[in-house]
Amino acid sequence: MRGGSAVLLNGGMNAYITAAGAYLPGDPVGNDEIAARLGGVDDRGDRLRRRVLAANGIAKRHYALDARGRTTELNEELAAAALRAALEDRGARPGDLDMLATATTQGDLLVPGFASMVHGRLGGGPMQLLSAAGVCASSLAALDAAVAKVRLGDRRRAAVVGSELSSRWLRASRFNGGGDADAHFLRWMLSDGAGAVLVEDRPRADRPSLRVDWVRTVSLAHEHRVVMRAGMGEGPDPAAGRTWQDMGSAAAAEQAGMMLLRQDTSALAALAEAGLREFDALARQGLVDLGRLDHVLCHYSTNAFRDLVFAKLAETGAAIDTGRWFSNLETRGNTGAASIFIALEECWRTGRFAPGQTVLLAVPESGRFSFGFAHLTCVGAEGGAPASVAPTATVAGSSPARATASGAAEAAPGSVFARLDEVWQDFERRLAEVPVMRRLEEGTATLEDYKRLLFNLRQQVADGARWISRAASNFSVDLFDLRSAAIGHAAEEHRDFMLLEQNYAACGGSLEDIRSGEKNIGSEALSAYMFHTASRPDPVGLLGAMFVIEGLGTGKAAGWAARFKELLDLRDDQVSFLAYHGEADDDHFAKLQAILASPLVDATAADAIVKTAKVVARLYALQLEELDHV
Repeated sequence: MRGGSAVLLNGGMNAYITAAGAYLPGDPVGNDEIAARLGGVDDRGDRLRRRVLAANGIAKRHYALDARGRTTELNEELAAAALRAALEDRGARPGDLDMLATATTQGDLLVPGFASMVHGRLGGGPMQLLSAAGVCASSLAALDAAVAKVRLGDRRRAAVVGSELSSRWLRASRFNGGGDADAHFLRWMLSDGAGAVLVEDRPRADRPSLRVDWVRTVSLAHEHRVVMRAGMGEGPDPAAGRTWQDMGSAAAAEQAGMMLLRQDTSALAALAEAGLREFDALARQGLVDLGRLDHVLCHYSTNAFRDLVFAKLAETGAAIDTGRWFSNLETRGNTGAASIFIALEECWRTGRFAPGQTVLLAVPESGRFSFGFAHLTCVGAEGGAPASVAPTATVAGSSPARATASGAAEAAPGSVFARLDEVWQDFERRLAEVPVMRRLEEGTATLEDYKRLLFNLRQQVADGARWISRAASNFSVDLFDLRSAAIGHAAEEHRDFMLLEQNYAACGGSLEDIRSGEKNIGSEALSAYMFHTASRPDPVGLLGAMFVIEGLGTGKAAGWAARFKELLDLRDDQVSFLAYHGEADDDHFAKLQAILASPLVDATAADAIVKTAKVVARLYALQLEELDHV
């Protein structure tokens, strides 16, 4: 990994960008078309247009305006479309989100907040909302909030979207035949679009993700006057009685020119210098090393700003390799708060990032001099079930044995991890042939299939805490750590079967029936073997059983839950047992991995663990095969 200087700043939990989406309304609009689209261009305005376009380098952009200049979509619709694209990229749905953070310069309404409007447009279930206000850097402020909540463990999957519908501010009717150069600068620069990312507490299983190492935002408003503004009268600062809300009516404010977006272009050089000073401060803290960065994605309004940055870097002897610098300003335009996510989405979609590479996101905001930075590291696909509800969620994949904390060294040929990996691969082949799993993969599984699965799993799950407790009582003092781990695990799972029963009842099943049900042949054999093994002195071999059963949780349960939910249109309360184990078993499996890598597992113990894993895998598959024979 080249970006070794980056410091991961969190309390032990990580946050990952697992998907990205973008939405750009309408067809691309070229430079020769924008005057007709926005209207009201006289000779002076056309000269300003040509001058601004020559400096900013934008060749194409998108507007949510039709050929006659009429608005075709709301800002909230742009945001929702980008969010749906990100969710589709992840194989998830709005109901899978538990937080939404939005960023925009101006929503469609003055009240309520933009996040509320986007949530209403997107749908899904109850979730935490955040509306980050500001200009361009508000997108990284929203990302910072989402990452913080995920790292705290308060949220598991958050969506962040930046969205702008600037074109409504740029039409001829706003300019009343006039407008100074600062207003025209933004008129020929800003455009519409939205970009979104998903943030989760673990990387996705099917392809690389971006670990968020840190996010930093800073305001220098205490040192600078307002630079980009709308809604204020003449003068460098707003004053009581001289804002758009003091004019008696919105029409009066419009007539006074207060509703024009203006940018003090003379401040661009100072903005570049201030941004480089903030970057240098991050470097001094050891958070970033320009020489080791693989990718730099920087939002800026004009290529003139980029050239200023390159020139300033060259003066310090820290010139950047421009091949590592990415911007799609020329083809996507300046979409304000959406720009950095639209750029990230293009890099994501085109496979620009490779595992081990580092990425810096940089967003200067001229409003009153704010800056946002984020450092990301691309990480490879992890073991475990992808969030996708596609049929591939049930087919063979990576063994949980490969997702060890120490990596390839523990999976060396002949190691306990390598041997367990072979067991898992054989187990997955057997699972693929189980009739109910095959129907689930093919998309023909029925509600009765799902209910039979719950009915038969219940009997085995109810026994689980019992045999774990028995095993705990049979560990000697020499294996006190294993005894403690078993007791803790039994305490965590002794009520799991109740959650399963609730799911069964929510699907129309009878609690009396499932509680009085008998084990099928496979369940009988599995349960008898587990109790027999747990009753032996120092039953270390049961770690092999845990490998298979917890591996199913971390590697299969979430995929099964999502697939049944999608196929049968089930509610969360009907699949919560499988979904819960898709989450909780990740932690259980991590603890198991640590034990397997410890000195407690010598050659003799490894043989017992692998043998037990083989038997449990065979019997578990038999249990599922018997679903069609009861």
